[in-house]
Amino acid sequence: MELVIGIDIGGTKTKIGLVDKEGKCLEDTFFRTKEYPDIDDYLDKVVATIEELKDKFNYANILGCGIGAPNASSKNGTIENASNLLWKGTVPIIKKLNERMPMPMRIMNDASVAALGEMLFGNAKGMSDFIVITLGTGFGSGIVANGKLIDGFDGFAGELGHIDMTLGDGRITGLGVKGGLEAYVSATGLKRTIMYMQSKYLDESRFRSIAYNDLHGEDITKAAEEGDPIALKAFDYTAKILGLALANFTAFTQPEAFFLLGGLVNSGKWILDPLHTYFEEHLLEVYKGKVKLLSSGMEGKTAAISGAASLIWESHTDEY
Repeated sequence: MELVIGIDIGGTKTKIGLVDKEGKCLEDTFFRTKEYPDIDDYLDKVVATIEELKDKFNYANILGCGIGAPNASSKNGTIENASNLLWKGTVPIIKKLNERMPMPMRIMNDASVAALGEMLFGNAKGMSDFIVITLGTGFGSGIVANGKLIDGFDGFAGELGHIDMTLGDGRITGLGVKGGLEAYVSATGLKRTIMYMQSKYLDESRFRSIAYNDLHGEDITKAAEEGDPIALKAFDYTAKILGLALANFTAFTQPEAFFLLGGLVNSGKWILDPLHTYFEEHLLEVYKGKVKLLSSGMEGKTAAISGAASLIWESHTDEY
């Protein structure tokens, strides 16, 4: 049996799994990224975790390791100035990990990895123009045009989460961009919007007695289901900004579809219903009714792991 190691480095969790050629994650686990502020300690933990997984499949042939991470350069094998990670500056992560675990390795921006995985294993099979939007701790985007992943000159294409939506007079993103999309449309952005809505409106809400650090996305969804006016206003506000952004992005490459994945998408109809409305409203006439908003075709909790593994599987598949 041939398997690939997939690693998804997130601001909150690092997820690791073993993925087969169909994109199915056979075994996976995770640990908390922020518990390892020293990069060498972190990579030691990564290797130890991989060894534990491999012990369960000691008969397997490991073809390599694919890594998805924020602010990752596929060209340089580095993570550079990621806003949601504790390691600052330029981290030569491929070099350091290869010293510990020699094998073929590739790294790429986490959302670009998700796009590649969607094309290889998910609902984008057969599509040549689409954009994947990841809505987690931050906002990521992976762009495929004319059947090719847009990687960029230095491997940093697709940082759409740091596009200013307010002409420089808004919330600051983790990279210091005023009015950047990520500060509004992400799990973190939704929490910030809850606080904003409480200051703007006088409606009674369960959130008036909850501190910011105690706010969780699931609680906001539950509150919306119960008709909490602040939660409903927050979702509508978030959907309005995202709808405008996706309509703008459509003009770049005219994608056949946007694939939405990540924690914020788990809020279901509360974010998706108004999003469809605002998206169509803002589209240029020539695009109206032509662009789909879809969910990922990869298995939920392991989609990012399978996406990372696609970096290696891509070169072992006859389809690509």
